[in-house]
Amino acid sequence: MIKGFWEEVKKKAGKEPFFVMAPLADVTDVAFRDIIAKYSRMGKKGGGPAVHWTEFVSADGLCSPGRKILERDLAYTEAQRPIVAQLFTGHPEKMKEACALSRSLGFNGIDINMGCPDKSIEKQCAGASMIKDSELARKVIESAREGAGDIPVSVKTRIGYNKNEINTWIVFLLELKLPVLTIHLRTRKEMSDVPAHWELMPEIIALRDKISPETLIIGNGDALNLEDGKQKAEASGADGVMFGRAIFGNPWLFDTQKKEVTMREKLEVMLEHTLLYEKLLGDIKNFAIMKKHYKAYVTGFDGAKELRAKLMETQNAEEGRKIVEEYLENSLKSKVPSLENAPAVSSSGEGVTRGLISSIKYL
Repeated sequence: MIKGFWEEVKKKAGKEPFFVMAPLADVTDVAFRDIIAKYSRMGKKGGGPAVHWTEFVSADGLCSPGRKILERDLAYTEAQRPIVAQLFTGHPEKMKEACALSRSLGFNGIDINMGCPDKSIEKQCAGASMIKDSELARKVIESAREGAGDIPVSVKTRIGYNKNEINTWIVFLLELKLPVLTIHLRTRKEMSDVPAHWELMPEIIALRDKISPETLIIGNGDALNLEDGKQKAEASGADGVMFGRAIFGNPWLFDTQKKEVTMREKLEVMLEHTLLYEKLLGDIKNFAIMKKHYKAYVTGFDGAKELRAKLMETQNAEEGRKIVEEYLENSLKSKVPSLENAPAVSSSGEGVTRGLISSIKYL
């Protein structure tokens, strides 16, 4: 078992659970990860979650003539370390090649997506479809290890496809002696439409202790904030907790010192995020992707609906800047409480509603 940087992550956490950031398609790109690293200090400047994950990237694509564009999805900054490249494919030989590439790009680790329920991914025999084909899953993992060399290979999956398969599928993965196994505590069939089954985690931990004691288990699903994540980990025995939806529009989530964020601060960081997105990804990604974040940043204060509607019509960062600056100026002049004095909102993530984040593709 190659533990790599995970050994240090666990050592730093000690008896406490560690917290990591989930891969979310068209959300956790290099720009958002950099904003998170800057504003979620975990009690120190320049910190953030214990580990960053990239968005998931097609190993097949990384082995194709169009790889240069896809390599941009693997872009990261030093502030985001340790960072894991998440890959998917149903072709073992492509996984080996893509892992070798990821290693050459300096990633601290590689994670294989075996849980994404997207039909287009499953048609490629990847993502959650792996749950139905353990032998292919084995070959993909073995090939990933060959390509990754001396950096650790982990897996992110679900508790089953149509039903609870902990005693078969999860046991199978544990027998492969992975350094880390992240488990989204829902089946593929359940998508994200039911509460995550944290009550099943103790059973998983018991199996881990019996089959592969050195494997770290990360629980994923419905963790609202650090306090909630800690409670879930302590009650279930999980080594770590992965946050997905809670980070959307909330780059302060992992900051243990910051408890409240003013509305003005949210808007200013939203603009900073927009400028960074345009700078780093504007030449290869549609600006409309950034508007997903507007839905989460701009909510919970007077005039938010109207401001959000205007921002959804923007085509670039400069248009967004002008609209926000106009809003801030007008709010100071009107009888509406200014953002400077507006009630602060929690940085815990509890204010982000499920309706605002329904478009997120949960990997």
